[in-house]
Amino acid sequence: MRTVLSIAGSDCSGGAGIQADLKTITAHRLYGMSVVTALTAQNTLGVQRVLPVPADFIVSQLDSVFCDIYPNSVKIGMIPDLASAEAIVGRLLSYQAPKIVIDPVMISTSGHPLSDTETTEYLLHNLFPLAELVTPNLPELETLCGFCVKSREDMLRGARELYRIIHVPILVKGGHLVEDTAEDLLYDGVKTFWFSSPRLPNPNTHGTGCTLSSAIACGLAQGLSLYDSVSRAKTYITGAIRAGLSLGHGRGPLCHMYKDTSL
Repeated sequence: MRTVLSIAGSDCSGGAGIQADLKTITAHRLYGMSVVTALTAQNTLGVQRVLPVPADFIVSQLDSVFCDIYPNSVKIGMIPDLASAEAIVGRLLSYQAPKIVIDPVMISTSGHPLSDTETTEYLLHNLFPLAELVTPNLPELETLCGFCVKSREDMLRGARELYRIIHVPILVKGGHLVEDTAEDLLYDGVKTFWFSSPRLPNPNTHGTGCTLSSAIACGLAQGLSLYDSVSRAKTYITGAIRAGLSLGHGRGPLCHMYKDTSL
């Protein structure tokens, strides 16, 4: 069985972070493992508190996983501070971790900051270059590139600029564009691919970034190409949104198991 490791924060409400990653991996019939970087008190209404896991304990978790069940791919989400970032980079290099997909989680959907400027700079120059793919949304791309991203042209400009820094393929998630379709851009340094899907009338999209990046990591773990992994992940997340799960009093989670005929 193929294995996927998620390195991310915990969402106690189950919609994002480690919980969303493990649900996604399970839905793809792979074996999921987790290294928790932070505990969060959050729900569909927002993030109430964040408690970083000590860096030395993150190291212990990584050692436990890599020394026993070596992952076929790695998905990385929230990294709350510089000490955690340094610990993760050191262990990924030491274990030569394969097929890393990074969702640069810096700000929650509700606007709560999840990573500071010093940490972001370190990740940009030390972690991102280790990846197979980095998947920023538009606000994250703006933070990383330093200019506004409001159009398809801006997305391509931002992808090229980020690629110039890290030399790693970029998937720019265009969900924040004001258009009738959801436009995502895959740029590998040479070729440009656009993925379009209908914008669904469902406000419950909590954890979409976590889910998409985990689904891509699943494809890479199974030996699919980067393009095919992204394409299949896009199909999966569209179905998870279209299923119309409605939980909580705010922006609710996706239906990760919508393909399960027993539901």
